[in-house]
Amino acid sequence: MKLYTKRGDDGSTGLIGGARVSKDDPRVVACGHVDETNAAIGMVVANCNDDATVGMLRQIQSELFILGAELATHEGDRPELMIGDAHVARLEKWIDEVSAEVSPLKGFILPGGSETAGRLHLARAVCRRAERATVALARQQPVDRSALAYLNRLSDLLFALARLANAQAGAAETPWTAPKS
Repeated sequence: MKLYTKRGDDGSTGLIGGARVSKDDPRVVACGHVDETNAAIGMVVANCNDDATVGMLRQIQSELFILGAELATHEGDRPELMIGDAHVARLEKWIDEVSAEVSPLKGFILPGGSETAGRLHLARAVCRRAERATVALARQQPVDRSALAYLNRLSDLLFALARLANAQAGAAETPWTAPKS
């Protein structure tokens, strides 16, 4: 199978179900941002030495494929697999577990610290963009509420994992302070 089909040379792409839409269609934009989130998480995995974190992130990467397929399915069709409440609940459980391993948050912190934490913060920011694109799509076309909740919780988990990565590396978190005028 060739990697190129030439069907998208006119600026269109195919959705699951066969419909063709513009590559800047809100459904395609949301899918693209979910794909970027997955790639950003892949950059974390490539650098992370914590087996528990890698295990979580690999499972999330697989689920982001499900979410991407869900978003790439033409309105009115139902995908074979979907993100559901159980996926969201598991993310919440992980957030609670990871948060219990670090000191309580006392204010805003600047993204950064260890390299792994920096990559996790970047993945979190990309995930928030995917969430915003999916919210924009949901204003125009039906999107399952679990998909929106999943992206919201995922960004929270990535933040919690960044804090944990800093704690594990002994890297201090930098608190945000308001600039003096």
